[in-house]
Amino acid sequence: MPPKSRFTRLDAFTKTVEDARVRTTSGGVVTIVSLIVVLFLSWGEWADYRRVVIHPELIVDKGRGERMEIHLNISFPRVPCELLTLDVMDVSGEQQHGVQHGVKKTRLRPQSEGGGVIESKDLSLHAADEAAAHLDPAYCGPCYGAIAPAHAAKAGCCNTCEEVREAYAQASWAFGKGEGVEQCEREHYAERLDEQRQEGCRIEGGLRVNKVIGNFHIAPGRSFSNGNMHVHDLKNYRETTTQHSFTHEIHSLRFGPQLPADFGKKLGNKNMPWTDHHSNPLDGMKQETDAAEFNFMYFIKIVPTSYLPLGWEKKYSAYRENHAAELGEFGQSPDGTLETHQYSVTSHKRSLLGGDDAAEGHQEREHAHGGIPGVFFSYISALFVRTSTELTLKPQDISPMKVVNREERPKSFLGFVAGLCAIVGGTLTVAAAVDRGLFEGTTRLKKMRSKDL
Repeated sequence: MPPKSRFTRLDAFTKTVEDARVRTTSGGVVTIVSLIVVLFLSWGEWADYRRVVIHPELIVDKGRGERMEIHLNISFPRVPCELLTLDVMDVSGEQQHGVQHGVKKTRLRPQSEGGGVIESKDLSLHAADEAAAHLDPAYCGPCYGAIAPAHAAKAGCCNTCEEVREAYAQASWAFGKGEGVEQCEREHYAERLDEQRQEGCRIEGGLRVNKVIGNFHIAPGRSFSNGNMHVHDLKNYRETTTQHSFTHEIHSLRFGPQLPADFGKKLGNKNMPWTDHHSNPLDGMKQETDAAEFNFMYFIKIVPTSYLPLGWEKKYSAYRENHAAELGEFGQSPDGTLETHQYSVTSHKRSLLGGDDAAEGHQEREHAHGGIPGVFFSYISALFVRTSTELTLKPQDISPMKVVNREERPKSFLGFVAGLCAIVGGTLTVAAAVDRGLFEGTTRLKKMRSKDL
């Protein structure tokens, strides 16, 4: 017999000799079942360890001076592209009249012809198809009493119809169809406008705006500022036999990069209709009207949101606001993190001719008379303030709170190992108890039968 080690007394797992062990059929069945249970639960534990979940957090947004990208794709089946203008303005005093960068206009066939695409055009200053390249290099077109636009291709001159229209807008003058304007008659502006009267238009692209209260809108006619008022030249929109209207469909509207497509799946059981964090409420929105003097307003409340993918800490490159980033890439970092925005929206529509909503059963609602037809988007954050007598709504800056959606494992590797040990130990303990019960029961039955005999 080998000498005993000093650790022999510490052995908590005493053994029995082989001759003292009893093997039974029920014990073999219990062993097989317990092995299957261990494998099944271990696979579930591994799958749970490998699962990625989204952990939302709410923090104070400490960013300063950032800008925000707006991505839009909207169709207007009853207004031609030649009449539509996209403008942006905010409380900081910044205004972008007739946005020309990062936006594309697509001409659509009339609804009676199916609304298909005719042509698509990226807007830009001094586009090749608008350049007066065929004119004498010494030619300097008149601006008809207005001051030439600062970005004219030739300083101090209005060589194209577009430059004359811009000069008129800066002077706050109505333009019309350009009758008597040499440049517009040469480019057949009036004829081109009449040819497109029955067409529709789709506007898509990106805007970069200050991260403060503001609005952007799509309305007919060239826009300009008249004192403290923002005005559109509606002459070409109203003086026509064609019935225009701002029936529209919002294919998509988002503020910043789109969250990953599988974001919803990673929310697990939290992905309910009322917690659909990654969807944009206005996507797929359709609004219809037959009235030309009608406008639609969307009041959007924005919440800054960050998305941190799994393992971003290992390849973290501090997020720096790059104002020179290309449109569509703003808010995205090489480590996979995203800086974007979620939003909620309230919509309102009204006739510019005044009246009430008696046709809808709300005669008490009366609309103000006047305004600009079009589609308006105001992005704000709202704060309710209770006074001694009433509850008032005060528009605030973009929400000071920020949602951080962080990808993470539901458990660590040590937690996974602990779970495996619990599965194996628990299963074997239960299996031993079951086997012991079966063995004792079988033994007693045999004794009872032997006594009867």
